[in-house]
Amino acid sequence: MPSSIQLYTILVYSENIAGVLNQITAVFTRRQVNIESLNVCASSTPGVHKYTITCYCTEDMVKMLKKQIEKRIDVLQARYFTDDEIFMLETSLLKISTPMMLENPDVCSMVRQHGARIVEVNPTYSAVEKTGMTSDILSLYDSLNSLGVVLQFARSGRICITKGYREQLDDYLAEREKERKVEK
Repeated sequence: MPSSIQLYTILVYSENIAGVLNQITAVFTRRQVNIESLNVCASSTPGVHKYTITCYCTEDMVKMLKKQIEKRIDVLQARYFTDDEIFMLETSLLKISTPMMLENPDVCSMVRQHGARIVEVNPTYSAVEKTGMTSDILSLYDSLNSLGVVLQFARSGRICITKGYREQLDDYLAEREKERKVEK
């Protein structure tokens, strides 16, 4: 990868209206930028949804993506961040073979060393949950996979909050409301 390309996290806030996700992802498709992860959920602001999107691109490209996303009618705000500007986590689930886990004490040791927890055990499989940084999750996966015990693996998209004191959307909406009152 060229040195100017890096991972960006884009936070998009929109009204809760069907079809907005399609409009947002179309911006990436038109620019031929691959979405690495996507998480959509209700935000802390009532009636507003938060889209957390990660992608590798240049700073010029992420600026253009932000502008194009904000042009969508139902989008309230879009902002982009580098990893040092946000707090982020992912969650993963691993299904591992219970018989192989019981045969090899290194499996439980690796689960503990990685700060993961076993959330289900039955005679066929055990479920392991790990929340943390992407690199920590992949390290656990690689360790357990090297022992041949992984049956399934799933990872969530990134969730994050900014390092700022308040939600920037709240400030934006408050300013917008002031402007509306002045216009009346």
